[in-house]
Amino acid sequence: MRLALWADHSRHSVLPGAGFQEGFRLIATTVPLLLLILLWLVMLIAFSSGTEVAMLSVNRYRIRHRAQSGQSRAQLLERLLRKPEDWLGANLVIVAAANVFASAVATLLAQRTGYRYAVPVTGVLLTLVVVVFGELTPKIYAAAHPESSALRAARIYRALVFLARPFLSVTSAISYGLLRIIGVVKTAPAGQSLSTEELRTAVAEAGPMIPARHRQMLLSILDLGHVTVNDIMIPRQEIAGIDLAQSWDDVLEQLARTPHTRLPVYDGQLDNLVGVLHMKRIAHELVRETLTRERLVEMAHTREPYFIPEQTPLNVQLAHFQRNRRRLAFVVDEYGDIEGLVTLEDILEEIVGEFTTDPATISHRDIHIEQPGVFIINGSATLRAVNRALQWQLPTDGPKTLNGLLLERLETIPAPGTTLKVGPYLFEVLQIADNAIKTVRVRAPLAQPAATN
Repeated sequence: MRLALWADHSRHSVLPGAGFQEGFRLIATTVPLLLLILLWLVMLIAFSSGTEVAMLSVNRYRIRHRAQSGQSRAQLLERLLRKPEDWLGANLVIVAAANVFASAVATLLAQRTGYRYAVPVTGVLLTLVVVVFGELTPKIYAAAHPESSALRAARIYRALVFLARPFLSVTSAISYGLLRIIGVVKTAPAGQSLSTEELRTAVAEAGPMIPARHRQMLLSILDLGHVTVNDIMIPRQEIAGIDLAQSWDDVLEQLARTPHTRLPVYDGQLDNLVGVLHMKRIAHELVRETLTRERLVEMAHTREPYFIPEQTPLNVQLAHFQRNRRRLAFVVDEYGDIEGLVTLEDILEEIVGEFTTDPATISHRDIHIEQPGVFIINGSATLRAVNRALQWQLPTDGPKTLNGLLLERLETIPAPGTTLKVGPYLFEVLQIADNAIKTVRVRAPLAQPAATN
């Protein structure tokens, strides 16, 4: 009896030892495997986080350009970007599953240690690892290199979208069903086209990829719709033309000296327009000595004046010039009175007028350099032309000419020598004629040299 009890006790005393050894061998074999699985899951989270930022940040237009040039990865990426709900859904499945399984694996590892507080400590450590290595680091890298990161991930996402499509179909149906219950209706995705202001921002921030001169020309083209013909027109009093009321000798002298290709012909005053002369035809008549007053009037009648409203945008007028095969138009106000003259060259100058930003090389006909920072400017010069030539910031939301701006500020016809400050610019009136300011001297603040260390 005692021998039987001793044998039974010996059998039970061996089992705990055997169980401990078996458990130790189980831990020794499963812990490295669980660590590898956890590392792989953190890497999967890092991939998902980084590529999501890269694909949302990548320049779609650059990818489209590369795709059109025949690059296979770019073509694949462009197709993925056209349907963001597909790859975003696949990415969501990846990151959700990876986080859930990483938490489960970390919990199993904590329990293997037998330490009392292993689970909460492991939770804190896992959170730190995931935030640093699974979220922040890959996202910062992807934000700095979005194009290369997105291109490298394109093929992987194509496979993931294919594998996750059945699951996504079910989850999407459930999601849209819940949204309909709360009154949210599915709408078509917004287009990817840029507005004018967005395109302006894209051009302005192009940096060295587009030369400064070309960048300014593109911005000027975008500005044409915001500028009207009366912003750039030659004022009425500055229009050069042939007055038939003058003596024939004065007319011939004016024809011989004019620098213009086309000249309006009028009788007594500009509102009595007869037509427009092309100086090439006049030159032929002068060479043959067949030009008479009657012949001049006859040639002027062959080209009728072309009138346009003063609020016509430049982009519209440019199209009208092209359609009507015209290069010169008279700007009229609401009463039909001629306010000024605009030419095709004036509109083109708005696009390509800024050839330099160095005031020392200014060649505008109304602006003359007296000394560094001091300019003599005609009062009839438009504020836009002055701003463009000198890179100034004179207000353009009111009067269109320098004379108009100064008269508005002074509220009287000034005497020569009158000074006025507009912003940082000091104006001194030099000449007055016909109740208008003819010339002014302007002192502008000199640009401060950049500080050097």
